Amino acid sequence: MKPKQSIPKELRYTVADFNREFPNDDACLECIKEQRWPNGVTQCVKCGVERKHHRVGNRTAYACQSCGNHIYPLAGTVFEKSTTSLKTWFYAMYLMGSTRCGISAKQIQRETGVTYKTAWRMFRQIRSLLAEGLQLEGSTVEMDEMFHGGTRRGHYWRERMTPVVGMVERSDKQRIGRVVARVAPDIKKQTLRRFAKEYILPKSVVFTDEHVGYDGLENQGYTHKRIRHTAKVYVTGDIHTNTIEGFWSTVKRGIGGVYHNVSAKYLQTYLDEYCFRYNRRDKGNLLFKAILEQVSQRAS
Repeated sequence: MKPKQSIPKELRYTVADFNREFPNDDACLECIKEQRWPNGVTQCVKCGVERKHHRVGNRTAYACQSCGNHIYPLAGTVFEKSTTSLKTWFYAMYLMGSTRCGISAKQIQRETGVTYKTAWRMFRQIRSLLAEGLQLEGSTVEMDEMFHGGTRRGHYWRERMTPVVGMVERSDKQRIGRVVARVAPDIKKQTLRRFAKEYILPKSVVFTDEHVGYDGLENQGYTHKRIRHTAKVYVTGDIHTNTIEGFWSTVKRGIGGVYHNVSAKYLQTYLDEYCFRYNRRDKGNLLFKAILEQVSQRAS
């Protein structure tokens, strides 16, 4: 019996597809230009009207067909002033979008031949594109916290770790649930209330564990339901925090297995990457295209 593909045909995007669509730097440049100015039409500064622009020789520039004024598709993007080829940048994005738990800069170095310093800088720049200003719109949200880093030694081991607060919508028939994860200064009541108010709509149903920091959420306009983990109860009807804990599991496996260690300074950028991937988990291998779209959207 022939095994079935786990990813639908319309969501598949293989290395062969990538190489066919982006065989060289010129194709990559044309893609960025089309994202920013479809069909090469944009407002010409000198002419004062919309004009079609054409490629200028081998330069990364396009000239107005009337007055010759230049525009630069890479200006204001993460590619600006980079000496690394555009196809290498695109391939790094493709690899980041092709894995669930992430891929290390060291692996990019091995696959592309760039230096580790270059690979690390590329990943840092790409991750800067993945931060989202989300407002969770679901009516049922799970909220939980985790701790990153440090060592579990001594009575005050949590004081040496970085707290992270996460909130995730539960999926329904209309839309998939999305997640928000933020590095937090602490997990005190005031901090957790602030995150809830910022990301969760009023009158939503909020599921948490029995941590005292969640006390009083019902006074903030939410319907608050709790699961008693200390009593070894993990599911009671629809009351659980299994969705957000599943996300934490993916983050911990990825950081521990792929990156091994992430400092508190850069932790938020890694969380942004995992949230971006989770929030588009219905896109299959087309996640690369979603990352690529962020380039023109974030261009200054």
